Amino acid sequence: MGPRLRRLRRDLGLTQAEMASDLEISPSYIALMERNQRPVTAETLLRMAKTYKIDFSEFEDGSGADMVARLQAAVRDPMLADIEFGSLEVTDVANSFPGFAEAMLRLHTAYKEAQLALADRRQSGGDQFVLTDPVASVRNFLASRNNCFPALDIAAERLSVTVSEAGGLVAYMKSRHGLRVRRLPADVMVGSVRRLDRHRGDLLLDETLDASTRDFQIAQQLSYIEFDNEIGNAVSEARFESDDARRLAHRALAAYCAAAIVMPYTAFSKTVERLRYDVESVSRQFGTSFEQTAHRLTTLQKPGQERIPFFFLRVDAAGNVSKRLNSGNFPFARHGGGCPLWTVHQVFATPATVVTQWLELPDGQRFFSIARTVTAGGGGHNVPRVQRAVALVCEAQHADRLVYAKDHPQASSPTPIGIGCRLCHRTACTSRSEPPIGRHILADNYRRMEAPFGFSDA
Repeated sequence: MGPRLRRLRRDLGLTQAEMASDLEISPSYIALMERNQRPVTAETLLRMAKTYKIDFSEFEDGSGADMVARLQAAVRDPMLADIEFGSLEVTDVANSFPGFAEAMLRLHTAYKEAQLALADRRQSGGDQFVLTDPVASVRNFLASRNNCFPALDIAAERLSVTVSEAGGLVAYMKSRHGLRVRRLPADVMVGSVRRLDRHRGDLLLDETLDASTRDFQIAQQLSYIEFDNEIGNAVSEARFESDDARRLAHRALAAYCAAAIVMPYTAFSKTVERLRYDVESVSRQFGTSFEQTAHRLTTLQKPGQERIPFFFLRVDAAGNVSKRLNSGNFPFARHGGGCPLWTVHQVFATPATVVTQWLELPDGQRFFSIARTVTAGGGGHNVPRVQRAVALVCEAQHADRLVYAKDHPQASSPTPIGIGCRLCHRTACTSRSEPPIGRHILADNYRRMEAPFGFSDA
């Protein structure tokens, strides 16, 4: 009770002498109570309640349990793995020394932020912050809005109805904009998959495109034509520092509109719930690819019609990240994607097969992952084909809504992964490629560990 009494007194802006005068006791007794050397009696509590008009429950401070939980999470940090903390020990600190506990939590938060800042600098290749990169700027633009643009969804959904009534995308393009959709050989397209020829009134498409990609390309061109102002207004809100970033953002939102035309928000969100987020089944309902459907799942955060917030990642076989979208709370949205223990890097061995996995980060957060390879290009002899892997990840609290998580054999034993080797302090990880920030490496003159590096306790 002592620390709580001291915090209350400070919150009221009182000195020990002033509180003692109000409660008609001696200042020394106030000091003793605050140091837990004298009990805070029922009579004292009653005087305080009457004098300062406070509620006993307020004085009891319901944040104690939250403080204990936050402190327990902090001491589970792998950086402190070699120190043993008893649960009662942590509880005692949180309850008896709340000021000290709060100071520790602030320091731990600052430490984590400093690690992330160092990783940002390292990924940018120097001291320049990563946001100077136009790709990173656009990713942050999308992430700050949960990759959801309700105004564009509403406009695209309205257009989708009109397109359907007109007989489809090809018919609408002809009747509304006087554009004939034509499919031409790849050698005629000269490296383009879509080209608008306003002079001849043609929208030209590479004939090797599959049906889902063809429809998406028509919808994206339609978005450029009909939603140019809406997209421009959304991009202007971001105040990008470079033209490259503005162009990338404009392209990203045109693709967003295309997905919203092909997969209208209301119908799509109801279908994914009915099919329990079975990506392949949903894809067949809308005639879209696995990647298009997975991408669209990250955008379902319209206020009042929210669905599961997902993180989306696309990587190639070398681990290069070509797309990263986030509407959830997965740290990989800012950094990483390179932990070899995550199956998104292993699905290349089982093409076109959905692989699921429970994940656990070093701080104890759990997530559920869905990963599969996807293919772009191809469609003819000697036509270049690119294989990548995509992953969808959601927080553990949403997993029971996924068809993939039912009776999952790994539910009680998630795979321990890290955001990246430089940010992961799991000392026993045999898959580590480099040491974490802030740890000193031990020499192996006398002992060689199974893990690639041994670390000192300092």
